[in-house]
Amino acid sequence: MNYEKYISKNVREIPPSGIRKFFDIASEMDDVISLGVGEPDFTTPWNICEMAIYAIETGKTHYTSNHGMTPLRQEIKRYLSERFGLDYEIDQIVATVGASEALDIAFRTLIDPGDEVLVPAPSYVSYMPGVRLAGGVAVPILTVAENDFKYTKDVLEKAITEKTKVIIMPFPNNPTGAIMSKEDLEGITSLIIENDLMVISDEIYAELTYDKNHVSIASLPGMKERTVVINGFSKSFAMTGWRLGYVAGPIELVDAMVKIHQYTILCAPVAAQEAGIEALKTERKNGFKQVKNMMNQYNRRRRFMYEELNKIGLACFEPLGAFYVFPDIRKTGLSSDEFCERLVKEKKVACVPGTAFGEGGEGFIRCSYASSMENLKDAIERITEFLNENGWA
Repeated sequence: MNYEKYISKNVREIPPSGIRKFFDIASEMDDVISLGVGEPDFTTPWNICEMAIYAIETGKTHYTSNHGMTPLRQEIKRYLSERFGLDYEIDQIVATVGASEALDIAFRTLIDPGDEVLVPAPSYVSYMPGVRLAGGVAVPILTVAENDFKYTKDVLEKAITEKTKVIIMPFPNNPTGAIMSKEDLEGITSLIIENDLMVISDEIYAELTYDKNHVSIASLPGMKERTVVINGFSKSFAMTGWRLGYVAGPIELVDAMVKIHQYTILCAPVAAQEAGIEALKTERKNGFKQVKNMMNQYNRRRRFMYEELNKIGLACFEPLGAFYVFPDIRKTGLSSDEFCERLVKEKKVACVPGTAFGEGGEGFIRCSYASSMENLKDAIERITEFLNENGWA
C-alpha cells in the first residue's frame, strides 16, 4: 500500500530530528564518547526513587485529577514563589508529562492557523515543529554570538507583523547556553506589551545558571498576565525519564490547556507526581543542596570545555546557562553535518550539528558537558587530534 497518501501533509513535510542521526551512528560503534546527550549524567537521588516505590507499594496507582495532585501543585507553587518570585494559585498550575507536553498544550491553546510565532534560532529542536503542528507559522529570529545569542529589541521589532501572536522565550537556551538577564528582559518587555503578544517562557534550565540567578520574564511588571511559564523536573532534579513537567499561567489560559490535557493525557503518571513532591520538599528543606551540588559540578565542566575548546582553536561563546557549549567550526571549511560525521567516525566523539537547531546553527556544533570530567578530557584530546591531523588546530 502507498501509505504516503494517508499521512498528513503537515507531518510528511516536517523533517526528523537532526540529533537522531548521530545517535544512531554512535550506537553502532564501540568506545564512543557522546557529547550529544541533553540530559544529566546524574542518577535521580534515592530518596526520590524511594518515594515513588512506596507510592506503588501502598496502592497509589490510580488516576489523579487532570490538574495533578494537590500536594504537588502546592509544592510547585512554593517553589516558583521562593526561587523565582512567581506567585500563582494552585489552580493556575497543571502537572504535565514532561515540559514537552506543557509546550504542546500551550501551542495548541494559543495558536490559530496562520498565527505567527517568533522562535529564536538556533533553539530547541521541538519549537518550530510544535508550532507547525498547532497550525501556526514559526518565524525564526536569528541570534548571533556577537550578541551573546540573545534576543535584541531591534531584531524583534523588525520581525513583528500584524499576524504575530506569540514569542517563545527559551532561556537558558539549548543549544547555545545563552541566558537573558533582568536588564536584557526589561529591554524587550515594552515591545511585547505594545504589540499585545503572549509569551511562552520555557524555563526548564532555570536552576542551571552560572553567573546570575535566573530571572523569569513573568516576574517583570505587566508580564505575568501575558506569560505561560513552562518548567519541569528533568534537568534540575535529574529526572528525565520520569516525564514530569508543569505549566503555570493566567487561569483563563490554564483552563483552556486543561481541556487539551484531559482529552489527550488525562493526568501525569502518579508515581512521578509522588516523586516530584519528594524532590521539592527535600530540596526546599535542605536549601536545594543536591541541585546546587549538580550545578557546581556542571560549572566546573563548563569552564573546562569553554577554555579547552578556545585553546585548541574552536572559538566558543561563553555559555552561562544549561549544560552545552556551542563552538564555531567554520574555520575547518566543513559544514556542521560533515564535521560531526567525520568526528564520530574518525575519533569516536559524538556531537550534534548546529543545523539540528534551525537557522543560524550552520558552522557550529553542540557539545553537552553533562558527562564525567574523565570523558570530557578524553573527548578534548580526540578533538585536538582531529584538528591537528587535518591542519585546523
